[in-house]
Amino acid sequence: MNTKNLVLMALLVGVGAALYVVTPGMVNGMKPDFMLTMMFIGILLFPTVKETFLLSLATGVLSGLFTTFPAGLVPNIIDKAVTGFVFLAVVVVLKKVVSNIAVSAALVGLGTILSGGVFLSVALFVFNANVGATFAVLFAGVVLPAVAFNVVAFVIIYPIVTKLVRRSKFSTAISQA
Repeated sequence: MNTKNLVLMALLVGVGAALYVVTPGMVNGMKPDFMLTMMFIGILLFPTVKETFLLSLATGVLSGLFTTFPAGLVPNIIDKAVTGFVFLAVVVVLKKVVSNIAVSAALVGLGTILSGGVFLSVALFVFNANVGATFAVLFAGVVLPAVAFNVVAFVIIYPIVTKLVRRSKFSTAISQA
């Protein structure tokens, strides 16, 4: 890992944290997780295990600290770790087609569904979070709208980041393509 890459990943996580904090809660305090979008962008830029681990850990801890969902810290960390490494595996397998923004956006949508499912499963079934709503209500009321928000945010932000990366001297998967 070089310092430039760490700085870019930190900037992505910071932007994601700022967006996450200012986003209002929807159902029972849950809100769309824009940190997830930034984690996906970071994994697309740096598709290695070390970078994925670092991005997943940082976004999981920060999402957990800023969450308004009861008992949300540990489920956030678990959800980001699972989602990050599954997303990395898919990116590595689909290396040739991931450069297409439509394919990447679809993967972000599927990753958001996975993330929301893992988060809700861990929070509701493992930690017995008492939120007064069922898995289905929370999934339909928060996760599905979050998919739309994350895909739109990705489609807007990813081309900007990739253009900046191409102009700079970052050693990412984009600059090697």
